[in-house]
Amino acid sequence: MPVLTDLPPVSQAVASLEREDLFPIREVARLTGINPVTLRAWERRYGLIEPTRTESGHRLYSMNDIERVRSILDWIDRGVAVSKVGKILAKTEPLKVLANFIPDDRVQSDYLQWQTQIQQAVSSFDDQALDRVCSQIFSSYSLPVVFQDILMPLWLQLLQCQEAFGQTSEWLFFDGFLRARVLQRIIMLRGAQPRRVIVSALSGQCRELELLVAALFLSGNDSGVRVLTTGQPFDELTLVCEKTRPDALVLFSNHAPSAELPRRLNRLAMSLDCQLMLAGDASDLARDSLAGSSVACLGNEGSTMRQRMVQFLAGKLDS
Repeated sequence: MPVLTDLPPVSQAVASLEREDLFPIREVARLTGINPVTLRAWERRYGLIEPTRTESGHRLYSMNDIERVRSILDWIDRGVAVSKVGKILAKTEPLKVLANFIPDDRVQSDYLQWQTQIQQAVSSFDDQALDRVCSQIFSSYSLPVVFQDILMPLWLQLLQCQEAFGQTSEWLFFDGFLRARVLQRIIMLRGAQPRRVIVSALSGQCRELELLVAALFLSGNDSGVRVLTTGQPFDELTLVCEKTRPDALVLFSNHAPSAELPRRLNRLAMSLDCQLMLAGDASDLARDSLAGSSVACLGNEGSTMRQRMVQFLAGKLDS
């Protein structure tokens, strides 16, 4: 079975879906950097991967399996224990609700074709072509699908693959383009809305684009969202809220919460005259430790974050 090493990563995935290539464990180890012993442990001990088996019992992995391995590694790098990764993946893996209507491999193939077009524009540093492709994507899919299933996975892939000459420049070009585009949409939606929401990152726990995308998910016709610059001091959030008088302060983090985070959040909530909320991956991971507190957890799904925020502000959900 061929290994598509001469193609860029996204093109490899498209070709793999078309040919239904399966990879032996040694090739998966080479592609992901995870040794075979660890791969077997993730399968046997935690049930995180389910490779195909040959008649002789050898493991064969699809491109979907390889992408899942990379997702597992990403969560571990963020500080999440491997024993908890399966629960997170079950919530965040896309398109499960469409499984009865559209074959998942076909949907994924469509997404990968869009990503290939984006990557071609990025590798050429062609902002006009990139703008055209993104405009088509925005007109074809919902906002959560655009970012969670198409743009952000490619953005993360380019971020993690900066070994060859020029790849860092490509990622910076793509990152800058997306940040400008997302911020423009946030400002356009904000207008002069009566309800004001401040969105801020927990220091060092996300990149600026991730923060902006979360703020965009929270934006709507009834909520004017303002984003604080990454690096905002946690201890000065009370001062900012006193000056701006928002209806809610949403803190965002994509890292595993520290043991002291619930205590810090509860202390901050007591000093505010507005509702304190937590969004992003940390929100799901800290939900149990914040149960019964005044801190509302919005989760990390673009399709539900704003809905939960509005319900919390309306008093229709308990924190």
